[in-house]
Amino acid sequence: MGKRYYVVKEQAVPEVLLKVVEAKKLLDSGKVQTINEAADKVGISRSSFYKYKEDIFEFHEHSQGTTITLTFQMEDEPGLLSDVLRIIAEFGANILTIHQSIPISGVASLSLSVQVLPTTGNVSEMLEALEGHHGVRKVKILAKE
Repeated sequence: MGKRYYVVKEQAVPEVLLKVVEAKKLLDSGKVQTINEAADKVGISRSSFYKYKEDIFEFHEHSQGTTITLTFQMEDEPGLLSDVLRIIAEFGANILTIHQSIPISGVASLSLSVQVLPTTGNVSEMLEALEGHHGVRKVKILAKE
C-alpha cells in the first residue's frame, strides 16, 4: 500500500513534529545556518529532525493557487514521464517546470513545479496516485510557495 496523507489539527500532532516544522522555518528564513542550530533552538535532537523532516510540512488553507515543487525518482522506462504528467493533468494541476536528470543505473531524478489551482483536485490523492504508479518512487514535496 502506498503512503497516505492526512490533514490533522495542530493539537493532534505530536510536539516533536511541530518542532521539526519550526526548525525547518528557522533554516528557510536564514535565522539559523545549520540543522544543529535549528534543532538546538527548538529543543529537539538532530536525529529527530532528520527522521521527520521529509514527512511533515505546514498546510496552508490558502494552498489553492500556490506552487508546490515535487521531487522524486523514477525508473528509466519509455512513457513513464508521460504517465506522471497525465496524472497531474487529471487532477487539474498546472505544470510550470520540469527538470529530469540523465538516468543513472536506470533511475532518473525528476523535479516538477506544479501550480495548484482552485479547480485542482485533492493534492494528497494526486501524490498517492503518483507514488502508486509503477516505476515512481520517493515522491516528496520540496517547497510550497
